[in-house]
Amino acid sequence: MTTSEESSKEKLIIFVKNEEAGRTKTRLAASIGDEQALEAYRKLLGWTVKQTRDLEVTREVWYSRFVAENDIWEEGDFEKRLQSGDNLGARMSNAFRKSFTEESFQKVVIIGSDCAELTSEIIELAFKELDDHEFVIGPAEDGGYYLLGMRGYHPEVFEEIEWSTGSVFQKTVEKIEGLGLGYIALKELNDVDTIEDWDRVKSGL
Repeated sequence: MTTSEESSKEKLIIFVKNEEAGRTKTRLAASIGDEQALEAYRKLLGWTVKQTRDLEVTREVWYSRFVAENDIWEEGDFEKRLQSGDNLGARMSNAFRKSFTEESFQKVVIIGSDCAELTSEIIELAFKELDDHEFVIGPAEDGGYYLLGMRGYHPEVFEEIEWSTGSVFQKTVEKIEGLGLGYIALKELNDVDTIEDWDRVKSGL
């Protein structure tokens, strides 16, 4: 457990899509339709809320298009913000920049909202690993990552990356190594993108 003084210097950023049919889980929707894909995403959001609402860190949910009101994130103490940037890398970079340069946090971890294997224990471990490493990264089975944490602002790790491809994790690690900084990888988990992914996890949500 972290002390209140430590937790005040740590932030968890959760990137979410607004709950709109046709705009969420589009690869899954190709198999089960827009409305069912939206319902699947809502269950994933519920899982993410459960795993994050009791963590002793500052918790922020960052929306893709607009800040929603009276939604599932009201169940926990989450600050609400709006993503900004032309692509995923720019949006994540902007969130980290604000956290480190404007708000002086010392550890910042970002996660998405579509990994039903991600638990509060894994997130807590990520913050702990930042005691000894500049970066912590959670590789996803599809070649991306489900979690990224750092203890300083390094925009380089978001630049010149082909997002939503199978090379994201490896290219990010190469960026970190190119900076001459240390990192640790967490265990590999599976994000929900396809019907096969959803079938693996839906019974547990």
